[in-house]
Amino acid sequence: MRRILLSTAKIVISVALLYLALRKVDLSELFSRFTITSLFWIGVAIAITFLQIFVGVLRWREISAACGAPLELGRAMRYNVIGSFFNQTLPSAIGGDAVRLWLVARAGAGWRAATYSIFVDRAIGLIALAILIVASLPWSYTLITDPHGRSALLLIDLLALAGGVGFLIFGALKWRWLKTWWATHHIHACAVIANRVIFSRTRGPIIAILSVLVHVLAVVIAWCVVQSIAAPVRFSDVFLLVPPVMLITMMPISIAGWGVREATMSLAFGFAGLSANEGVNVSLLFGAVFFMVGAVGGLVWILSAEKAAQGSTPIGVPE
Repeated sequence: MRRILLSTAKIVISVALLYLALRKVDLSELFSRFTITSLFWIGVAIAITFLQIFVGVLRWREISAACGAPLELGRAMRYNVIGSFFNQTLPSAIGGDAVRLWLVARAGAGWRAATYSIFVDRAIGLIALAILIVASLPWSYTLITDPHGRSALLLIDLLALAGGVGFLIFGALKWRWLKTWWATHHIHACAVIANRVIFSRTRGPIIAILSVLVHVLAVVIAWCVVQSIAAPVRFSDVFLLVPPVMLITMMPISIAGWGVREATMSLAFGFAGLSANEGVNVSLLFGAVFFMVGAVGGLVWILSAEKAAQGSTPIGVPE
């Protein structure tokens, strides 16, 4: 019953926020701006989205190896593409992570190693996004003159950065009870792995580059969407506005970020002195690109060996 209520609440939030955002949009005017060139830019955005997934795969493989769940490149790519489908269909922005976890555990890595690899991967991605936003704050403050927008941006980013740094500090603590008490044991273990990966001389630089590249590619995808409708928005505007929106969208309070992303993008564009309507337009097409990629992921899932064999293979859980 609790799961049903949570899913219903997320659906209601998505629908309500989408309704409020779409009231500002003239869909007929938006469709009238589509040309053959628009289709080209949408195609480029889809291609870059698959590139983003591949970069995420490279990072995940580095992290999963440190968690005791090594993955072949092809298998990891397939799992991430499948995850993109479930990100769009399950009532959460992180539904694909749950499916990836299940697939890795089912492949023989075990629930513990699979869970650690997904959790650490998410945590490192969040830390990288928060650092990227902090690094761009001087330029963001030049773009965003509204005091409320500045305060909201600073507060959200500091909370995310504080959570990430606190997570890493937690992993550096040596108190013995952290490893024995059930409430802290697994979180502490994940934090230890995150520290080991981030500050490794061999893996650390690779993880850092891949993490930043994942978020930069999200900006490029949004820029392609901007180009597809010839919106009067500069690349620098997109680079400064999209990462904070993606940070807020990571909150699992809606269906695949729908509604939350549109409302946040509208506010962000408005705070930056741009058209709030264009913010909603860009967000809708941005979401549509990921929806189309997710549809490909659904086809991969239907044709995958994992789908055909579900329920017939035992799941190994190592000690």
